[in-house]
Amino acid sequence: MVGLERSELKKLWEAEEAKGFQGWDFSALNGRLEEEELPWDYRAMVQQHLHQETVMLDMGTGGGEFLLSLSPPPGRTYATEAYQPNYELCQAKLPAYGIEVAKVEEDDRLPYQDEFFDLVINRHESFSAREVYRILKPGGVFITQQVGGQNNRELSRYLLGEGAMETPANFDLAHTVRDLTEAGYTVEVQQEFFPEVRFREIGALVYYAKIIEWEFAGFSVERCFEKLCELQDQLEQTGYVSSREHRFMILARRG
Repeated sequence: MVGLERSELKKLWEAEEAKGFQGWDFSALNGRLEEEELPWDYRAMVQQHLHQETVMLDMGTGGGEFLLSLSPPPGRTYATEAYQPNYELCQAKLPAYGIEVAKVEEDDRLPYQDEFFDLVINRHESFSAREVYRILKPGGVFITQQVGGQNNRELSRYLLGEGAMETPANFDLAHTVRDLTEAGYTVEVQQEFFPEVRFREIGALVYYAKIIEWEFAGFSVERCFEKLCELQDQLEQTGYVSSREHRFMILARRG
């Protein structure tokens, strides 16, 4: 290891570990993390099905950043969020744009009447295929992009050993398409990809691992310090530390 001493690195990494995080805003990683581009455009798919008369739901809206970027129709747009700090943030921000927000913690109990929505979108949020089917109008569209069970699995295993990943390893495109088909949907578009992500600083990896706690359960600089130092050595040799992500996308229509 060259450059900074181990004690100095530890202080820097602990400062990253202590940083706050609000909404679903990863701007603190700009220039420090590079993700391979996905072969599909989730935003474009949503926009193709979003019109001024569309009644839509954004499941797991985070801080509402993506939803607002779509300029959705006021008075016809709804959002759910489970994480209390994000829910409070959305409650303070989204109603001014004509968006109604609901706190939802159970996938199979959404607070909406049958056949209410033309469009339900879901990026990286869990869902019940049958419950989404219930709230969609006949012919309504469900668009989802999911983080699969292999996402960062090797990196998590390296840092923390087996058992730190809370996402099932078999959560993937094939199983999800099967569930949707069995629930009565017609799957019109499906795709899966395993993009590479490169961390240009170990501090960026620390910040990331603290946020994505369901993939790095139990992570701390103190616990993983020796492994982080090994990765620092690797970064000094290659310029980055890489991980393999897992994404899949589905557009399904209710019959």
